[in-house]
Amino acid sequence: MARVYDNWERLVRATLRSEQQPGHQRTASGIAGSVPDSLQGSTNINAILQAADEIQSLDPNVARILCEQAYTMAQNLDPSSDGRGVLQFKTGLMSVIKQKLAKKDGARIDRNRDVERLWEFYQQYKRRHRVDDIQKEEQRWRESGTFGANVGDLELRSSEMKRVFATLRALVEVMDALSKDAAPDGVGRLIMEELRRIKKADATISGELMPYNIVPLEAPSLTNAIGYFPEVKGAISAIRYTEQFPRLTADFEISGQRDLDMFDLLEYVFGFQKDNIRNQREHVVLALANAQSRLGIPIEADPKLDERAVREVFLKVLDNYIKWCKYLRIRLVWNSLEAINRDRKLFLISLYLCIWGEAANIRFLPECICYLFHHMARELDAILDHGEATHAASCISENGSVSFLEKIISPIYETLAEEAARPNSGKAAHSQWRNYDDFNEYFWSPTCFELNWPMKINSPFLLKPRKGKRTGKSSFVEHRTFLHLYRSFHRLWIFLVIMFQALAIIAFNHGRLNLNTFKTLLSIGPTFALMNFFESCLDVVLMFGAYTTARGMAISRLVIRFFWCGFSSVFVLYVYLKLWEERNRNTSDSFYFRIYVLVLGVYAGVRIFFALLLKLPSCHRLSEMSDHSFFQFFKWIYQERYFVGRGLVERTTDYISYVFFWLVIFACKFTFAYFLQIRPLVQPTNVIVDLPSLRYSWHDLISGQNNNVLTIVSLWAPIVAIYIMDIHIWYTLLSAIYGAVMGARLRLGEIRSIEMVHKRFESFPEAFVKNLVSPQIKMMPFDRETIQTSHDNNKTHAAIFSPFWNEIIKSLREEDYLSNREKDLLSMPSNSGSLKLVQWPLFLLSSKILLAIDLALDCKDTQADLWSRICKDEYMAYAVQECYFSIEKILHSLVEGEGRHWVERIFREINSSISEGSLVITLSLKKLPVVLSRFTALTGLLTRDESPELAKGAAKAVYDLYDVVTHELLSSDLREQLDTWNILLRARNEGRLFSKIEWPKDPEIKEQVKRLHLLLTVKDSAANIPKNLEARRRLEFFTNSLFMDMPPAKPICEMIPFCVFTPYYSETVLYSNSELQKENEDGISTLFYLQKIFPDEWENFLERIGRGDSGDAELQESSTSALELRFWASYRGQTLARTVRGMMYYRRALMLQSYLEKRSLGENVSSHSSFATAQGFDLSREARAQADIKFTYVVSCQIYGQQKQRKAPEAADIALLLQRNEALRVAFIHVEESGGADGKVTKEFYSKLVKADAHGKDQEIFSIKLPGDPKLGEGKPENQNHAIVFTRGEAIQTIDMNQDNYLEEAMKMRNLLEEFRGNHGLRSPTILGVREHVFTGSVSSLAWFMSNQETSFVTLGQRVLAKPLKVRMHYGHPDVFDRIFHVTRGGISKASRVINISEDIYAGFNSTLRQGNITHHEYIQVGKGRDVGLNQIALFEGKVAGGNGEQVLSRDVYRLGQLLDFFRMLSFFFTTVGFYVCTMMTVLTVYVFLYGRVYLAFSGLDEGISRQADLLGNTALDAVLNAQFLVQIGVFTAVPMIMGFILELGLLPAVFSFITMQLQLCSVFFTFSLGTRTHYFGRTILHGGAKYRATGRGFVVRHIKFADNYRLYSRSHFVKALEVALLLIVYIAYGYTEGGAVSFVLITISSWFLVISWLFAPYIFNPSGFEWQKTVEDFDDWTNWLMYKGGVGVKGDNSWESWWDEEQMHIQTLRGRILETILSLRFIIFQYGIVYKLHLTGDNTSLAVYGFSWVVLAGIVMIFKIFTFSPKKSTSFQLVLRFMQGVTSLGIIVAVCLVVIFTELSIADLFASILAFIPTGWFILCLAITWRSIVKRLGLWESVKEFARMYDAGMGIIIFAPIAVLSWFPFVSTFQSRLLFNQAFSRGLEISLILAGNKANVEASSF
Repeated sequence: MARVYDNWERLVRATLRSEQQPGHQRTASGIAGSVPDSLQGSTNINAILQAADEIQSLDPNVARILCEQAYTMAQNLDPSSDGRGVLQFKTGLMSVIKQKLAKKDGARIDRNRDVERLWEFYQQYKRRHRVDDIQKEEQRWRESGTFGANVGDLELRSSEMKRVFATLRALVEVMDALSKDAAPDGVGRLIMEELRRIKKADATISGELMPYNIVPLEAPSLTNAIGYFPEVKGAISAIRYTEQFPRLTADFEISGQRDLDMFDLLEYVFGFQKDNIRNQREHVVLALANAQSRLGIPIEADPKLDERAVREVFLKVLDNYIKWCKYLRIRLVWNSLEAINRDRKLFLISLYLCIWGEAANIRFLPECICYLFHHMARELDAILDHGEATHAASCISENGSVSFLEKIISPIYETLAEEAARPNSGKAAHSQWRNYDDFNEYFWSPTCFELNWPMKINSPFLLKPRKGKRTGKSSFVEHRTFLHLYRSFHRLWIFLVIMFQALAIIAFNHGRLNLNTFKTLLSIGPTFALMNFFESCLDVVLMFGAYTTARGMAISRLVIRFFWCGFSSVFVLYVYLKLWEERNRNTSDSFYFRIYVLVLGVYAGVRIFFALLLKLPSCHRLSEMSDHSFFQFFKWIYQERYFVGRGLVERTTDYISYVFFWLVIFACKFTFAYFLQIRPLVQPTNVIVDLPSLRYSWHDLISGQNNNVLTIVSLWAPIVAIYIMDIHIWYTLLSAIYGAVMGARLRLGEIRSIEMVHKRFESFPEAFVKNLVSPQIKMMPFDRETIQTSHDNNKTHAAIFSPFWNEIIKSLREEDYLSNREKDLLSMPSNSGSLKLVQWPLFLLSSKILLAIDLALDCKDTQADLWSRICKDEYMAYAVQECYFSIEKILHSLVEGEGRHWVERIFREINSSISEGSLVITLSLKKLPVVLSRFTALTGLLTRDESPELAKGAAKAVYDLYDVVTHELLSSDLREQLDTWNILLRARNEGRLFSKIEWPKDPEIKEQVKRLHLLLTVKDSAANIPKNLEARRRLEFFTNSLFMDMPPAKPICEMIPFCVFTPYYSETVLYSNSELQKENEDGISTLFYLQKIFPDEWENFLERIGRGDSGDAELQESSTSALELRFWASYRGQTLARTVRGMMYYRRALMLQSYLEKRSLGENVSSHSSFATAQGFDLSREARAQADIKFTYVVSCQIYGQQKQRKAPEAADIALLLQRNEALRVAFIHVEESGGADGKVTKEFYSKLVKADAHGKDQEIFSIKLPGDPKLGEGKPENQNHAIVFTRGEAIQTIDMNQDNYLEEAMKMRNLLEEFRGNHGLRSPTILGVREHVFTGSVSSLAWFMSNQETSFVTLGQRVLAKPLKVRMHYGHPDVFDRIFHVTRGGISKASRVINISEDIYAGFNSTLRQGNITHHEYIQVGKGRDVGLNQIALFEGKVAGGNGEQVLSRDVYRLGQLLDFFRMLSFFFTTVGFYVCTMMTVLTVYVFLYGRVYLAFSGLDEGISRQADLLGNTALDAVLNAQFLVQIGVFTAVPMIMGFILELGLLPAVFSFITMQLQLCSVFFTFSLGTRTHYFGRTILHGGAKYRATGRGFVVRHIKFADNYRLYSRSHFVKALEVALLLIVYIAYGYTEGGAVSFVLITISSWFLVISWLFAPYIFNPSGFEWQKTVEDFDDWTNWLMYKGGVGVKGDNSWESWWDEEQMHIQTLRGRILETILSLRFIIFQYGIVYKLHLTGDNTSLAVYGFSWVVLAGIVMIFKIFTFSPKKSTSFQLVLRFMQGVTSLGIIVAVCLVVIFTELSIADLFASILAFIPTGWFILCLAITWRSIVKRLGLWESVKEFARMYDAGMGIIIFAPIAVLSWFPFVSTFQSRLLFNQAFSRGLEISLILAGNKANVEASSF
């Protein structure tokens, strides 16, 4: 047992040492950190053990007493040690106690005196820490309501005070427990009196240690000033219980030291959880307080909550409920707003939020919450009308207890969970189970009230699914089919088809618009009717699965529309056919023509009427007001009515804007289509149709007797494909131009270089004050003398601007973007002193004095001429003036008596000369350098600390200055006057002149001396300061944004409060030392990589920590430096630490702004006499409290509880972040396991919120029990949902854990939040889009490409989406949500499994459908990390493309496509799923074109037609090819990127950047991405399989093996590229073009580029991809993987067979198998065409030739089977097998030779046969995989597997061969390194390889 204790003790101490590393700022925690969760819930064991550690050094005996008490408590709580980790904890704790006993040297311990010792120590501890004084100070503070000036020292000790109070609380608890056994007349009596005194009057201990989030509502707190803000006081008093409320029972307990309030009644009535009540109590208090503060009501002695504040919160929280009642036409629970008083409103607000706070997953069902609230509010009303409070009947359980969770939430959750289990991890069809939307839409119909109240368990809503039976969808079924694209956007497809038909008709009529042409054009009528009918058919078919549960009205509408569209299409078609007969008869009778035109005109008029009525804003209001049943019926038929999607109209001016935008696109598109696509093909088409019978090279089955129809299709198909797709090209072009113009109007890119920053710096203070400073600061009084002597307000503006600017510069230095010298040069003086002019930063003035002196020395003219030359550089003029005034002020402060008279006389004479213009006469300018050298020597002494020696030196320096000025600088006349001046003469003769000086002590003088010394001594120009490119970029953007339009800044107390919200799972929090030092196979560590990528930042870091010459190993020796190193590296990666640091800048900015605004609690602002500096702002209690009211930061670390349990390093790093950021809150899901009587383990789930306590440990704030596992759908939105209840404020910014923020941008946050109140259309904004800066662009060339692409989208792209198109959605972070709007409407994302895989964008869909408004703003930016390696990028692109594939199936896209007006629908389509549709069409165009050319080549028609008519070389095909080529290489998609470059960088840098990207093969990357998007988008719609793909966010310095790339890209890129290559080879071999090889090259160059990009991009962009040694290793690894058989449990990474099985998993359904079979049929054309082209077959076109080719193929397969057959059992058969294989080999050779000799078969035919059989074999393989169950039953699966292995081996060899050849040449690898990484890293990489080689040689020689 002793060994166990020793081992445990060693483990405990090791853990302790790791936690006590210096720099973590942690106190000793001992075994306290190991307390099991089961012991922490109801006891303070953890706090007692922490107190024991705290006082161990003061009194070990008392520490022992505390440990023993903790052990006793643990034993009483769990005597049998059943809980997880309890036994180990007890064992460890006993070990620690024994160790403490052993230190007593064997002396006996008298435990009877423990109570006395504890009491004595308690008294000593209180005296030592002045606890009584602190309590008295608190009492004075509480009574006055203001902060006294003498508590500044307490501000510095707030964390120390919390630790003291925590220890005192633990001591009190232990004394209370031990006092029961003490003598009642001794110490026991004293302890009891102390306890009574504490409980009666002392709130300090409990107030400081009572867990709270933001507002200490349970007990007052000395260290937190929030409770003393008047608006908070008013909010707390408003919810206080009054006599009018029902009386609660006497046994109801109140937590903490607060008064009874409304929430206590809600807890009693409905059984809400205590922590939910505590959470929502704070939530409501803060909401009311913030609403009150915005009213600007003067501070009163007894603050009251204004009715307007309550009304505002009430209407916002219950807005969705009010709309729901109006939609269902039911009465609200109140009659009118005027009829309910303030208390009733507060009750309803509180009730709604309590329901929402405990609803768990039901929060995704906003209308379900409305339903619950509706009934519970009625129950509450009934109870409020009675004198006694009673439990609500709906929440009373069978055992008599009351529980909202158990009775209301759990039944709904259980049904949700049962349905969520049906998708089988996303494999089941969406149509087979109900998702969150289906459940929520149940409450969109009045039938929801059939659920009754209390809810009926057997209602259809709570019906649990039964195996094999559907439960029925609501109103939409997500069938997996491409037909959703037509159904959702049928108006677009109808429009495109009709326009194509009309243009073709006009073209075939040679452009003549006459009556015949008009009658032909009328054929669009039947087209329109038939396409509409097809859409109504899809409505009927795709609703299958919802007919039993959908609303009757919805089904009735489907049926009515189906029959109406069917009837109308038949009628229109019939009439048009009759019209056509009339036309053909050439009679004058036009009866049917008139009827047709009349019907068509009436129908078109009705459609246009309804379209205008429902979409134009002014008309829409009329249609909404009309309640006439007839009118409503037709409106309902025209457009289905949902709870969401009503009123999707925009302001008339906005409507006109985006209509005009699309009209321009249509004009361009249809002009291009008509003149360059359609009209050129008219003549060829007519000629081909009229050609006589052509001779086919093969056996023709279709085209022989129908005018060469397939030839016409081959000609027109590429044109049609491009016609459908090129509208996106025109959209891209116009949006790029419009976005650039709009960006220029927004003044983006005005300051785009550091030189511009220098030139315009003078205008920054005024712009900053105008936009970013609240009126409260502008009204601050300044020194009167300063204002009077200043020429204008520049000095005032500079004084306000300087503390903000300096804090920005300080943050840049802390982030190591600046060096210490740069920080000094960039910092700005306070400008609050008495100097007469503005003092600018030194980087603007450096070397200006020296240049001015040079001008003075060269001066041959007058003073005016000299000054005009100086003033040409305005900063030189500032420098000269500042130098002159500073010298005067400094000299005046240094000397007294006669010396001061001399100073005053000198400057009086000089000022007089300046005013007279005779300065060049008064002074000898040639002597200025000497004078300044003397003064520089003086300032050099004065910048140091005073000493007697320095004082003598300074006096001598002043005398030398006097001597030079008097005898050399001044003119002779003035010199004689001074020499004969009696006062000076006497003092000089007596030795008193300048014998003693007054050393500078005034801070202002000291600052001026230091600044003047730098001004005179900095000789080099500061034109390149700052040097760091990131610092430059940030300063450029910030200063540019000062001149952009933004809302004016409100005072902090009146700004909109907000919260930042970050979901986190298990990504990197902080890089560990081992991760930084770990080297890859090239010897490159992450730290080395970062040092090379960021060399200047590394030097600045070493300078900051004072280790300028230290190496990596030396940094590791110091724990403090090692921790700083970890943070430095983590701040350059995509880590949670970086995100947290960036987001906490919001709080820092708010504290600074609040501190400078000088809001005081109870004091008059005018009492502040002058503008204060920002020094110490972060210690101000008022500023901290004000910031906490307005800002909270919650990180939802989903599995933090599990990470803590298994001691994961991420848990320790998160705890470290908590301690370093006191305002940070971490929410997580806690799982408690308990064993039942039957042996089953049951789990309980809790949503918890923690912060760091006084000891740096996690302190639990709230713990809300959940009905079950919260992860029913997609992980990220579920993670957000469980934690969103802990957020606060009216806005919430969603931030991913790979983002960053900057202090200067945080200063603009309050301006951005004011946009919620701005005028942005018919509706107030609900989501504010924010510009992103992708900070990973410098990592590699790929990262740069991705960065530029992303930057283009998040700036220019989203700018156009928001205005004029009004279709911007939520594309991810960092958008700012209207928090109340979204949490009452389902949250900030959707979570249904698979369908909501791209969860973020659904927030935008939901917001738009619910009448929200999404805007975009570019004067503020947030940092964003992106994937930096090709595999990471591909996985990310695959996830997004798969998500878009799922969006096609979703109800949100369907409703937006149906309910938006036509032009806004176009914008929505082409900027969401339409982008991926057009991307897929781009690739399909290549296929369509090449298959068409191959058809013409195989059939021989290309040559036949060309010989009969010179047609195939015309401009039509050129148009096809050019359009396809330009689209394919991404030129058009790059246009927005180029325009963005031009706008923000300038023309030349933009051109240079674009050329650089092309040289770094960006076109290869973009073409490769084209394939990624196409593959995943298409496969998701066909088969599903979309899933979250973890891309990893590390630095890509690792070589990716060939096999890894092959596995990832084989099916998505390689197979498709080889197919295209095969098509090109066949086309070149058998095609006919008059121009010969040149024409072939021109026609196919873009397709070859696509092939090369898709095949080799993964290896071009692979680090060290062409290094010979790695190539050899890759080949070995690939062959081992290919040949490894695999088996059960073997992953695809290790075995080809396992990977091959995984690749087939997406084909699950019969529909999918049929579609795959149809798609695979295309491979047959190769064999069919080639066999007729062989020399062997000659001119024979018989079908028997093709049949014989299958016989040959069967023979080849048999031969393959013979050679691959390997018997496992019979050894004797092996000899026979070998004999057969040998005979077969000889037979094949002989047979081939004989056939070649005696028949027409040529060697070329052999290769052609291989070319024919390869695709046919792939076709057979695809069929076998698709129908694998049948193949397995036939026993052929093993043969298929070997067949497939051979194909993969062949594809791998084709790809690998060029890589191997290039790897022979060393320069290729060097070139690739330069291509992938910047030069610094490439050099470092080469050096590292050399060193590694030498190291290897040394190691080898030592053996």
